[in-house]
Amino acid sequence: MARRSRGLLTGYFLGLGAVMAVWGTRMPAVQQAAHLSTAHLALVLLAAALGMVAGLQTAGRLARPTRLPALLTSGAAGLAGCLALLGQCDSLPSLLTAALAFGVAHGVLDVAANSAAVRCQNAYGRPIMSGLHAAYSIGALAGAALAAVTAHTAHSTLFLATGLVLTGAALIAAPATRSLNGTDQPPAPANLGQGEARPALSSRQLWLLGALAASSLLGEGAAADWAAVHLHSLDASTAVSAAAFALYSGAMTTGRLAGDRLTTAFGAPGVVRVGAILAAAGLTTGVVTSSTPLALAGWAVFGLGLSITVPCLISAAGVGGPRAVATVAVTGYLGLLAGPALIGALATVTTLSTALLLPALLAAAVAALSHRALENTSP
Repeated sequence: MARRSRGLLTGYFLGLGAVMAVWGTRMPAVQQAAHLSTAHLALVLLAAALGMVAGLQTAGRLARPTRLPALLTSGAAGLAGCLALLGQCDSLPSLLTAALAFGVAHGVLDVAANSAAVRCQNAYGRPIMSGLHAAYSIGALAGAALAAVTAHTAHSTLFLATGLVLTGAALIAAPATRSLNGTDQPPAPANLGQGEARPALSSRQLWLLGALAASSLLGEGAAADWAAVHLHSLDASTAVSAAAFALYSGAMTTGRLAGDRLTTAFGAPGVVRVGAILAAAGLTTGVVTSSTPLALAGWAVFGLGLSITVPCLISAAGVGGPRAVATVAVTGYLGLLAGPALIGALATVTTLSTALLLPALLAAAVAALSHRALENTSP
């Protein structure tokens, strides 16, 4: 049953990645259709972010093993349905309302999927979280490719078709999703006696996990929003500049596909430490050079190094249950949302290359603190 649960959760992660990529890549069309200024578009994105934080916190309070199937189905169907709705919005008020609901559904699905993934991983008795997060990355690449192929199709049509297909998939999968309840009970650790409870996650360790997640996701936000700008500042062509984030994403997907085997072989603390050192070194090399090939390589190495960090941190938070997963997720996404703006502010008073040393320094901090955060949290 654990294998079946893993396959089902892979589908949820794939769908989540696809929806987020379709939404993000067609943002200019959304802005044009509703005649939004840059400030108004920022309000729409802020509404989605606030909704997501609310969804993460709500799902963290509601998530219990018996409720996870319902949260998965409602979160997935809600997210896909909201995508379809967003495509039909042509005014700022309607977009703000739909974006808020979209963010709530995203937060609910994020907590439910990761909490269910932790339980499934416990049932396996070995790491599988990195592979599930790789499914998200693959879904995002597929969604971006779909958006590119349908570039001449109205975004409303794309959003509606994608939303209806994925809503239907979530509803069709609902009976199988209900079987997750009770079929993925984690086995008791061998070193615990009968009736003993697994050690709880301390408050200090929980917030350390959240801080490291924020540091890692700040790097992901920096890559998404600033990698192409960085390459453009080196006089790279538009196509080459766009390739920076593609290389970053491809390297991250590759690292996540190999992450479970590496974590099994060497343990989460060691893998995260080495990966974070690699990320810090790669990005530092990439931003201090004036060579376009070295800069591209630096972003790729940065993605490879960060690839396993968030899956391992979420796995560690799972020891404390769904509320702990939600806490780490909320803290982490604050880094993702605030990071690009912080880098932009630093770039205005220094240079972009100097500002991009911030995620490199944070990756080094992850390397230094990873052992303390991840000790005694392995599946």
